[in-house]
Parts: sequence; structure tokens; C-alpha cells
Amino acid sequence: MADQLPIKLQEHLTLTELGVDVSDISFNTLTLQSDRFICIREKKTQREQVCIVDLKDTTKTFRRPITADSAIMNPENHIVALKAGRNLQVFNLEMKAKVKSCLMTEDVQFWRWITAFDIALVTENSVYHWSIEGEASPVKQFDRHANLKGTQVISYCTNAKMNWMALIGISANQGRVVGNMQLFNKDRAASQPIEAHAAEFSEIMLEGASQPTQVFSFATRTATGAKMHVVEIDHVEGNPAFPKRSSDLFFPPEAVSDFPFSMQAGPKYEIVYVITKLGFIHMFDIDTGVCIFTHRISGDTVFVTTRHENGVLFVNKKGQVLSVIVDEEKVIPYILQNTGNVELAFRMASHANLPGADQLYVQRFQQQMQQGKYNDAAKMAASSPRGMLRTENTINQLKHLQSQPGQLSPILQYFATILEKGELNRYESIELARPVLASNRKALLEKWLKEDKLECSEELGDIVQPHDATLALSIYLRANVPSKVVFCFAQTGQYDNIVRYCRKVNYVPDWVPLLMQVARSDGEKACEFALSLIKEEPPLVATDQVVGVFTSLNLVQQTTRFLLEALKGNNESDAQMQTKLLEMNLLNAPQVADAILGNNMFTHFDRPYIAQLAEKAGLYQRALELYGNLDDIKRVAVHTEVLNAEWLINYFGSLSVDDSLAVMRQMLDHNMAQNLQTVVQVATKYSDLLGAQKIIDIFEEYRCNEGLYYYLASVVNVTEDPAVVFKYIQAAVTTGQLKEVERIVRDNNHYDAEKVKNYLKETSLPDQLPLIIVCDRYDFVHDLVLYLYSNAMTKYIEVYVQQVNPSRLPQVVGALLDVDCEEQVVKSLISSTPGQFSVEDLVAEVEKRNRLKVLHRWLEAKSSEGSQDPGIYNALAKIYIDSNYDPERFLMTNKLYDPRAIGAYSEKRDPNLAYIAYSQGQCDDELLRLTSENGMFKPQARYLIKRRDLGLWSKALVGDDQHPLNQSHRRQLIDQIVSYSLPEADDPEEVSVCVKAFMGANLPSELIELLERIILEPTPFSNNNNLQNLLILTAVKVDPSRVADYIERLGNFDAPDIAEICLNNGLHEEAFNIYKRFEVNTSAIGVLIDHVGSLDRAYEYAERCDQPEVWSCLGKAQLNGLRIKEAIDSYIRADDPSNYAEVIEVATHAGKFDDLVRFLTMARKKVREPMIETELLFAYAKTERLSDMEDLLRGPNIAQVQKVGDRCYDEGLFEAARLLFQSVSNWARLASTLVRLGDYQSAVDCGRKANSTVVWKDVNSACIAEKEFRLAQICGLHLIVHAEELEPLIRLYESGGHIDELCALIENGLSLERAHMGMFTELAILYCKYRPEQIMDHLKLYWSRVNIPKVIRACENAHLWPELVFLYVHYDEFDNAAQTIISHSADAWEHASFKDIIVKVSNVELYYKALRFYLKEQPLLLNDLLNAMMPRIDHTRVVSMFLKSDNIPLVSKYLVAAQASNNKAVNEAYNDLLIEEEDYVGLRNSIDNHDNFDAIGLAQRLEKHELLEFRRIAAHLYNQAKRWRQSLALSKKDKLYKDAMTTARVSESTEIAEDLLRYFVESGNPSCFSACLFTCYDLVRSDVVMELAWRHGLTNEAMPYFINLVREYQTKVDTLTTELSDLKSKVERSAGGAPGMPAPSVGQNQLLGPAGFGGRLMIAHSGSPAPAAPGAFMPGQQGGMAPPNGNPPPFGFQ
Repeated sequence: MADQLPIKLQEHLTLTELGVDVSDISFNTLTLQSDRFICIREKKTQREQVCIVDLKDTTKTFRRPITADSAIMNPENHIVALKAGRNLQVFNLEMKAKVKSCLMTEDVQFWRWITAFDIALVTENSVYHWSIEGEASPVKQFDRHANLKGTQVISYCTNAKMNWMALIGISANQGRVVGNMQLFNKDRAASQPIEAHAAEFSEIMLEGASQPTQVFSFATRTATGAKMHVVEIDHVEGNPAFPKRSSDLFFPPEAVSDFPFSMQAGPKYEIVYVITKLGFIHMFDIDTGVCIFTHRISGDTVFVTTRHENGVLFVNKKGQVLSVIVDEEKVIPYILQNTGNVELAFRMASHANLPGADQLYVQRFQQQMQQGKYNDAAKMAASSPRGMLRTENTINQLKHLQSQPGQLSPILQYFATILEKGELNRYESIELARPVLASNRKALLEKWLKEDKLECSEELGDIVQPHDATLALSIYLRANVPSKVVFCFAQTGQYDNIVRYCRKVNYVPDWVPLLMQVARSDGEKACEFALSLIKEEPPLVATDQVVGVFTSLNLVQQTTRFLLEALKGNNESDAQMQTKLLEMNLLNAPQVADAILGNNMFTHFDRPYIAQLAEKAGLYQRALELYGNLDDIKRVAVHTEVLNAEWLINYFGSLSVDDSLAVMRQMLDHNMAQNLQTVVQVATKYSDLLGAQKIIDIFEEYRCNEGLYYYLASVVNVTEDPAVVFKYIQAAVTTGQLKEVERIVRDNNHYDAEKVKNYLKETSLPDQLPLIIVCDRYDFVHDLVLYLYSNAMTKYIEVYVQQVNPSRLPQVVGALLDVDCEEQVVKSLISSTPGQFSVEDLVAEVEKRNRLKVLHRWLEAKSSEGSQDPGIYNALAKIYIDSNYDPERFLMTNKLYDPRAIGAYSEKRDPNLAYIAYSQGQCDDELLRLTSENGMFKPQARYLIKRRDLGLWSKALVGDDQHPLNQSHRRQLIDQIVSYSLPEADDPEEVSVCVKAFMGANLPSELIELLERIILEPTPFSNNNNLQNLLILTAVKVDPSRVADYIERLGNFDAPDIAEICLNNGLHEEAFNIYKRFEVNTSAIGVLIDHVGSLDRAYEYAERCDQPEVWSCLGKAQLNGLRIKEAIDSYIRADDPSNYAEVIEVATHAGKFDDLVRFLTMARKKVREPMIETELLFAYAKTERLSDMEDLLRGPNIAQVQKVGDRCYDEGLFEAARLLFQSVSNWARLASTLVRLGDYQSAVDCGRKANSTVVWKDVNSACIAEKEFRLAQICGLHLIVHAEELEPLIRLYESGGHIDELCALIENGLSLERAHMGMFTELAILYCKYRPEQIMDHLKLYWSRVNIPKVIRACENAHLWPELVFLYVHYDEFDNAAQTIISHSADAWEHASFKDIIVKVSNVELYYKALRFYLKEQPLLLNDLLNAMMPRIDHTRVVSMFLKSDNIPLVSKYLVAAQASNNKAVNEAYNDLLIEEEDYVGLRNSIDNHDNFDAIGLAQRLEKHELLEFRRIAAHLYNQAKRWRQSLALSKKDKLYKDAMTTARVSESTEIAEDLLRYFVESGNPSCFSACLFTCYDLVRSDVVMELAWRHGLTNEAMPYFINLVREYQTKVDTLTTELSDLKSKVERSAGGAPGMPAPSVGQNQLLGPAGFGGRLMIAHSGSPAPAAPGAFMPGQQGGMAPPNGNPPPFGFQ
């Protein structure tokens, strides 16, 4: 039955196999938006995640930890939309980025993707569309209709234009599921409520319509019936109207609760699928509304569907992902066979291009042709499925038909129909092109080609090519006709496309003629074409071939362009072509050659030859580049007037040093005036290479002073040779270029300063500035001053310090003082020099000479001018200190001197002045060192307090590397701080820093001493909170005995913090006293409980305080100490239920339920918590206070009754559990409880209400245990429909031995609506085990619904061999079936069945095993079996097998049949069998018809056979092997002369035939001699026959042969005579009867020849007869041959 269904049902995967829990497979957790992804929300181990299954590749399934209420995957991309409350977000999973989000104002009840970019959102009141593109928020589409209020929305769909929308919801009403739909039109903004469960928008193409028709389908099941409706929406003007269609939906009687759940369209087939919740599918034709097919496709509930390949993809509750598509091979036959709706089958086959209606199409086509409905026939042929009628025959029929007036001709109607729907095939395209081109409507062809309506072919291109080469090219390209494509490319000038195309299609044309053709028409295109050819790898043409083509056409420019590109690789193998290129251009276009040489493209050409041509062409630069001979270079280089100077200069860089110098001399010799500048430039550029001295020698050799100067001027700035620079200075001085001398000495760094200084001193220049510059740069200031002062050139000293370098004033002043210059001159020089010098250096120079007072007035003046230079004030300070001119005031008031320098200057003179300087400049390290070394601790203490620097304090109190700690100094410092300095302080920051410093220095005792001085004595800081805290904390760490005293005496400290610190340091009593003093009672009792550990003291303290929070603390402690009753009393006195969780836990664990009831009763009055009431119920149960429990249950409560019931059930409190489960209507648990109480009937009733698998299992097992099998069967029927519950149930029954009841249970379950494969399978297994007589009937009825592999194992275990074979056959396991039959033939073998099975096995070894089996058990049926297996067996192996067992006669019939394959083994075996049976007739037939055997071996066997006929066969075999002599010998031996003559004739050997003649003559058998002449007439030679006949008197026997021979030759002579006569006539006619031409005459015909008759035919002219051959018989000749009765020797040996 399954083979005849018009659908294909496929299971893609099972979600549970991917790790998805069954509980997560539901409408609320699994979404299916398309056939690409499935999205499941999972909750595992308190962690939520989203599992995304890629249906195209399930290996790409992945999970993400996402918490959301709902998740839907985009239909096409890895984009997921998430909903959490009213927050919506869209994420791109591949890019790991958020795409869009929004916050809704209403709860979203339903949502889905309606396109790849839009999401539909359904809230309680409205419907929105939200685009994920852009920034727009959800757009409201319409408000929900009132008929959808209170329904569960299950579906939403729109049409393609999104102007029609349908929203569907379901609700329960009167025991059935009611569907409500709202249909909304956006254009009219109108809604219509409809009762429907499912809907779908789709399109169909009606006959005669120009555009698709939009239709809306919906299905509903009401109380009275079920219908599927189709109506038209958005009618298109011009389309035929679509009438409303309605069809009944069939539901089987058992599907009472079923309803249409989803609808999906199949656009290709114009059908719509209706899927119901219980897994039924209804397939309707949209156009007619006819139901095509109905079938159940899932045994489990279906809850989500989507479109899939013109079919449906869906998921059921078991997690199976299934799909249904139309079986295109079977749907049309199914419609024809089952519905009989021919028109539906015809129309569907046509528009969906389906097989199955071919014969129907042919009949209708012929019928319409016979009726003269040619246009209709043409349309039908054009739209026939799979183009079955689109044949050459159909076109030829339509071509010859005449069109009706006012209508298209049938053939044009045919083409128009095809073009409207698709494309033409090859023959149609050709037939249509001819009339179109004939009517000059080429544009139509172009249009059809662009639309891919035509099938391109070479024939079509040939038709189009005369009209349009470009269009033909397009056709040839599509038809892949390379030769024609290349031709069209060349014809249309698209040369650049030729190579690309040929390479693409791997086509190789003859390129050179093609290039010549292109070059004749367009040289430039030919060049491009040639370049494209040589760029290929390997090149398609040789370079010289291209050059030959171009030069033959005198295309110089194109040749040049081509060679430039072709030779750019600069390969040595191209040297000749490079020379050719340059030569051609030097002779015709020198400028081009110049450019080529200038680019240095080639290096392998003939350089000397090209250099000569370049020189002749006036290209001296290129000639120089190419020449290598010095004489040639010198000859060309002097032409500087035409050479580029820059290039020429660079050219010298390629010459050797000697060659360069030689060329330079030649240039100066040839024309010094013209070439001097170039020579100087060359000398300048290559000075380092050529050597400065050699260049100077050349200039000096030619006495060219100007050139020498300019050369040195050009290199002096780059040279590092001191001699060159010095020579240039000398030259500049000599030529009077003092400014240049000044520049060189100032800017150049490579001359010998000492040498230049001395040279300048000696030359006595009129301006001493160059000397000043040299001395200034190289620190010859002292020498300069002495030289100038001693030569009375003091004005140059002023110039030096005032204009050249004022910063040298200190050195100049020092030098002047050294030569005892007058102080007034020095002061005047200092005063007149601008302040661009270092005052410190000036002071140092003067101070070194103990003349500091010389600067006093100048320093005062600078100070009064407001100078900020520290050097001035440092000098003044030193002067004041040395002169004791009130230095304290200056040091304290002046802020511009350097305190560190002045302090160091003053330390030895006056430490107090040094202290002032250091303190003013905050020179901490120097001050600490000074005060410590000089015992100045009081100033040090004051300085430390005022500085407020912890780092400085650390150095003073702790020390460091620079200031090692001195205990004595530290003690003196601390005494000064405690006694004097700190009590004087009034700044809190100073005190704070000091305290921190003591803390940082780890001086706790000293810190206590300090703090007691500050706090306990009257000071401004006595009541300071921080200091009091610090004092107590320090005492806690250092001297805990003082803490209690401090607590009593101080009152402004942080009590809670101090108490906590005391606790941490073990001072519990001190902490308790702090809490008690400050009345922190909870903390105080906490100390007693947690630290002192005295609950009695705590109880006394609580009694004294009597505060609820204190009692709560005490209760907590008592609870921790397991004083449960006392703790509960304390909590009750505190009226505090806050710790109810812990009280419940401890009391429950200890079993103190009576006390717990008191506490929970109090707590329930104060707090409304589920846990309190829950535990109170459980406490009532434990104390058996069931009446109180009932009162609590009857009243309002928030207890977790279910949880309490489960606990009571687990602890055996079944009566209490019954009350609890009954109160919450938990029928499942109530049923289990009733089972425990022994009330089985009530338990079954509760099980029906619960309808839970677990409950049914529990009740069932209890009923079985009590042998209540009727009730157990009721429970079992609800269990066995769940496949996973079936096996445990069977084990339960089997363990109790209740086999009959088990079989009855499953047999009753087979009729259930939800019967599944497992039930049929397990029943079959039970029959195998316990009722083997019933198994075969069961299998024959239900083999398609059982799990065959599982039942196979059961049959094997039960040794049920016929049943096992039956299963193997139906499971297509033919190998195993055959093996089973062979192994258990006594039970399982049946010949006809075995024949059918054995031909289907895949293991060829089974064929031979079957043959051995039959040979052993059924030998008479072997031939029948072999005939069945004939096409599949190896005949050689079969023959070998039967030969070994010596059973060949058993398979003789098989051997006869197998001889058709001409197998050698078969032929030889059969031949042996025939020999054994002495059947020579059969053997002869076998040998003649089948030649694949060892013929020689057989012949050798047969020639020794005792029977004559077999020996004849041996001779026959020798004949076939062309062993003629062996055959003749055998025939002669057996006197089978006829056979011998036949052998001689067949051999076609003259020798063999004549030997046989001689044998007959020698054996005296004249009749055989005569017969042999007849038989071998064409083989024997006439002279031999004549000789034998004459010598042995056999003339009469040979006479018939001679008569026939003469007649044959006479016929030949007559024929020749006639031909000669005709020839003579032709010669006479052509010669015009000219005389003197001898006419040939036919003399006497003679038969001549040394062999007698059969020799050459000689035709002699009449006047000169031909001489007879020696020994020939001539009339009238005497002698020649002996008389007949003689005994002459054999002919030829006389």
C-alpha cells in the first residue's frame, strides 16, 4: 500500500537523538519558522538555554545560554529573535551583534517571522509588524476582533503583498476545540470574523488568465462537520472569476478530538495541505476544491508545521521531524486510479510538468487534430508535460495546417504558447527562426535570446549568420561551436576576445593565417591580437612568425609595438629580434630607437653594430652608451654641444678612472672654452673616485687656475680632506675672496685649526674676523686675546665679545686679568657687553683669581635692574657672608639665590646661616644632616612639625641610607617634640602628621606617651575623637591593661568600632562593658553568647533588658545549641517569626513537631509565607491532628499542599496524603495513594482523571499484583500507546507469568487509534515465545507495521524458520533469507520461493552455496535453479564445481542453455559429455555453433576415437584450425575421400590439391581422381593434370576437366577479340584513316605456354608471328615431347 501513495513521507531527524528532552518538545518551547532551523528553549539543571538545529546540516546544531520566554529563528539567516516579558531583541549569531530591540507596551501573546526581515507581533488587543531593518518601531496593523478574546493564538499569516492578513486562535467550548479567525484587509481597513482553525494564502494560474489569481483557503471543524473553503481575493481585471470552492474534511470515527491545525500551500502543484493535530494530512486541489488524498502521517500529535519544497515539514510530540512532499511519479496515476478525475489529472500534469498522463495527452492531441481544433491541439502540444509532444513530428504536422480566418496559424499558436511559458528546444528554435528572419524581424530573435527562450545550436547560428554576424556570434557562443565563434569574432573585429575564448573552451585554430587576415584589415588590431597570442603559456605563435607577417605588409610601427611587448622579458634567446627591432627603427625612425635604447629594455642585441648605426644617425649619447672601445668613446665624447650635459656627467661614472681622466684631457685638448664647465662638473662629481690630487694635476697641467678654483669651491663643502680645505683657504686668500675664507672657517669642520690659525696670523689679513672665528670655534680664546692685546688690536677684542660671541666674555676677562690689564678696562668691557654670557662662569673666573669684589658694583646694578639670574644673587650672598654685611636678612628675604649652594658655602663659616639657607629652600636632607651633626635638635623638631612631610619624618625617626639611624639623636629629637615642639602646635594637621609619623616609625610606647600628653592633659586636642580612638587602639595592641582605664576616662571614642576591635583582640569583657555602657543591648548579649559562651548570663541579661530583639538573639543561640523548646519559648516571647526557616529545619530534624506547631501557629499570625503554612500542615500530619489539617485546608491558605502531600506519601502518611491530594485535585498522586490504601477501583477512576503515564503504571502494577486483571487491562491500554512504556509493561506481565492477559491486552490495543509499531512488534515477539502457531498469521497481516529486525531476532531465538524467511524477504534481506532456507531446509525450503529469493541476493557466494545445497538435497531441480540464476552466476566456476563432484550429466540442460554465452569451460564440458554419450550429431552442432574451446586438443582426442564419425569430426576440427595435412591424413586413413577433397578445396592450396590428385593416381582410384578435378577445379594446374592423365592413362577421367577448361579459355579469347576490334575502330577513327599505319590483325588464336593449357595467351601480328616458347607445342613442329606411351621425365626437367 505504501508503494502506491502519491506522497513521500521522510523522517529527517529525531530531536531526542540530538539531546533534546521530550519535555522541551511542545508548542510553547519549540518554534519552526521555516525548513531551515528549529529553535528549542531548554531548561537543564536550573540553567536555561536555546538549542538551534540547522536542518540542512544537523552536525551544526549548537546551544547558547539564553534566558527568554520565546525564541524564533529567522527563516533564512543565523538571526534569532528573543522575547523576555515585553522586551524584544534580535541578534545576529554569526556576527555576534545585536540587530535591533524594542520594548512593547503590551504582552506579546504570539509572534512569528512573516518574511526574512519582518516579524508579526500579536498582543492581547492588536497586531503589529516589526521590521528589523532601519530604526522603526513596531507598526500597528489592526486591532483584534472580539471573537478572538480569550483564545490561544496558534497561527498568523499574510499574502505576498502583505495587504491581507489572517489571525487564528482556538479555545475549548463544550468539549471540543473551536477555531476563530479574523481576516483583515489593509487596503479597506476592514475585518471579518470567521469560524476557522487554519488558513493559507496562495496563487493559482487559471486558464485564460494573464496574471495569477490570489486565493484564500481556510479549514474548520464545527459541531456539525468539517469543511475546507477556497475564495478569491483581490480580483485582477481581465482574469476569469474564480468561484468559491468548498469540500468536506474527512475525520475517522476515532479522531473525535481532532481538528485542522495548519494549512500549507504547494504552489508548483496548485494544491493546499491541511494538517490536523492528530497527524492526518488532507491534500486538496485549489482550483476545483477536490480532495486528492487523505492519510495519517504521524502517530503522535503534530503541533508545528512549515512549508518545505512544495510540501510540508512538521514536528510531532515525540520529536520526530518529518516532511511530506508530492511523489511526482505516482500522484497522477493515483488520481486516475483512485479518484477517476481525468480533468484534474490532466490539468495538474500540465501545469506541474508531471509524468503519468502521457497517453492521455497523446489521445487528446490526436482527437483535437482529427476534430480540426488545430489551435487547441497546438496549445496542448506546447504545454504537454516534460515536452512529450514537442517533437519534430508534431511541428511538421502543425506547419502544414492552414489557419482559421482571424486566428493565428496553429504553428504560431504553438510557438506563442511555449514562449509564454518557457523556452523552445533546438528544433523549435530553428523552425521559428526561419520565418522570423524571412520577415525581417530580427529584433524578435534578439529579444528571445536575451530572455533565454531559444535553444542555441550551430544550425540556428548558420541561419542567422548571413543576417547578423553579432547575433550569430551570440548563438555560436551559447551553442559552443568554437570554429564559428572564432570566425565571427574576426568578422566583427573582436580580436581581443579570440584568445580568451579559445583558452576558455580549449580550442586551437591555425593562428598565422588568422593573424594575416586580421593584419590586412586592421594593423593595430592585428598587433593587439598578436600580443595576446604570445602572452599565452606556451605562446600560440612564434615571435619571428608574427614579425614575418608584419614586415611582409610593411607594418613598421606595428612591428615595433609588437616586439617591444614580446621582447620585454629581455631574454638572451631573443638577441636577433632585439637587433632587428633596433636596426629597423634606426634606419626608419631614429627617435623611436632613441627612446627604446633610453629605456634600457634590451641588453642582448649586437651592441657594436647598433652603436655604429646610432652614431651615423646622430644619436651620440646612445653610441656612447653602446661603445666599449676608448678610442670610439673619445671620438664621440667631444661633441658636448649636442650631448646632454647631465647625462654626460653621469656617463663618466661608468668609465674607469684612467679612461675618465683620458677623456677629460681629450675634452680640454679639443676645446677648453667649450668643455671646461663639463670637465669641472665631472671632476666635482667624481672627485672621490678620481682623486683630488689627480684632478688638481690636470688643471695645473693645463694652467687652468679658474678651473682649479671652481673645482675646489665645488668640493670643499663635501670633502673631509683637511689638505683640500686648507688649499682652498689658501686659494681664496690668494684670490682675495675673504668672505669665502670667513665662510669656510666658520662653517667647515674638516680643516686643521692650528694650521689655519697660524697661517692667518702670518698673512696679516686686513680683517681679523676669520682668525677670531677660528679661535672662537676651537677654543683658542687665550691665544687670541694675547695676540690681539700684544698687537694693540683691543678693538677686535671688543668686536669679539660684543658681536661675535658674547658668551666668551668670562674667558676673555680671565685672560685680561692674567695679563694684568687695568681693572677699569675690564669693568668697562663687562659693562659694555650684552648679557648673553653666563654670570656663574664670569664669577667663577674672577673668583679663581680672588678678584670677586671687582664685580660688586656690577652685581648690585644687575640686582637693582630686577635681574632674576641666580648667579648674581649667589655672588652677592657670598660677598655679604664674607663681608658680614647683615647676611641673615639677605638670606631670609631674598628668594633668588641657590639655597643649597649658599648653605654649603656657609656651613663651615656659620651653621645658623646654613640652617637659614636650607630651611628657606626646603633642603631636607642637607638640613637633617646639618642639625644632627651640630646638635640642633630643637630647630630640627620645629622644622619637622612645620614641614608636615611623612617622608621627612621617616628619615628623622627611622633613618635611611643617606641618614643612618642614631638612637641617641632620635631620643633627643623625640624629647624635644614631646616636651616643647608639639605642645606648642595649634594646627591639627601638624599634630595629625606627627602622630602618623610615630605610627609609621613603629614607636607605640612613644606614641602613647605623646597621645597621653595631648589628650589626658588640657590641650586643644583633648576631646579629639580620632586621637581618643588612636590612644585606645594603641593600648589594645601595646598595653591591654590600660584599655579598661581609658574606657572609663574617655568618652568621645567610637564605641561600636572600638568594641569590635576589642573582641578581635580577645578583650571580651572590655567589649561587653563598652556595649553595656552605651546600651547596645543586642551586641552586648551577642558578646555573652558568641564570645563569653554563657547562655545563662545571656538569659539573665535578657530578663533584665526584656527587649524583643534581645529575646530573638537568645532564641537563635538556644536554637543553635539545640535547646529547641527554650528557643521556641524565646521566639514566642520575642513574638518574632523571622527565623522560621531554621526553626522548622531544626525542629523537624529533631522530631519536635508539637513545639513546632506552637511556633508555626504564632508565625502564621504574623507572616503569610507558604513555607509556614506548608510546614504547619506537615506538622499536623505528623501529630495526627487531621481535623486541624482539614480546617486549615478548608480555609484560605497559601500552603504548598502538593508538596506536603508528596512528603506525607513518601513517609507513609497515606490518610493525610489522601486529604491533601484530594484538596488540590491531584488525581495522579491520589490514585497512587488509593493504591497504597487498597482502593483499586477508586484508583482507576482517579487514573482516568489524571490521564498520566506514571499513574497508569502505578495503578497497573498494583492491580497486577492483586490479580485485578480487568482493571489492569484498563490501565494497560493507556500505557501501551506510549512506545517507551510498552517494554517495561511486558516485562512486568512476563515476570508474573501472566502471558494470556498480556497478549489479550496488546491484541485489544491494536485497534486503538494511537496503535504504533512497537505494539505490533512486541505482540509478534510474544507470539514467537509463547504462541508460535499464531505468528505467521500475525506477520502476514501486519508485517508492514512491525519492527522487522527486532522480530527477526525473536524468530531466530524461537527457531521459527519459515517466519524468519518471510521477514527477511519483506525486509529485503534476501541473503539472510537464502542462508536460512539452506541451513533449515527441512522447515523453510520451498522451491518456487527459493528461486525467487536466490536471484535477489547480493552475495554471489550464495549462488554456489545454493547449488551445492540442491546438489545434495534436490539434484533433480538443479537445472531449473541454474536457469533462474543464469544471468548472475560464473559459468566457469559452476562447471568446475560439477566437474569436481563428477555430476556434469545432471546439469546437461543447463550446459545447453549456457552455451549461448560461448564460455570455454561450458563448451568443453558439454563436448566431453557428448563424447561420453557418443552423440556425434550434437557434438558437430556444438563445435560449429560455439567455437570457444581447445579445438586442437579435442581433435587429437577424437582422431583416436573408435567411432568413424568422431574421427570425421577430428578432421573437421583440423580443417577449422587450418591444419590441412593432418585433416587429409586422417581422411585418407579412414578412406573418406569426399572429406579429403572438401579439405583440399577449402584450403585453397594448389600444392595440397595436386598432392591429393597424385595420391588418387598412385592409389589407383580414377573415379576419385576425376571427382577431385571437379572439386578442386580452381586450384589444380592444367599442365599437372594433363601430365598425370597422359602418364597414367587417365585421359578419359580428365576429359571433362579439359573440356570445361577449353570452353572457359575460348570465352576469354572471344572477349579479347571483341575488345581488340573495338580498339582498332577507335584508332582508325582518331587517325582519320592515315596510310602507312599497320592495322593489327588477329591471326590464329594459340594457347601457348610451357605448361601447356593454362599458359600465356599470345596474340601475334600477321606479318611477324611471335616465336614459340621453348618446349611449347606448335602445329607442325617435329619432336618436342615424347609420345604418350613413352616414359618421359617430369615436365621442366628434360
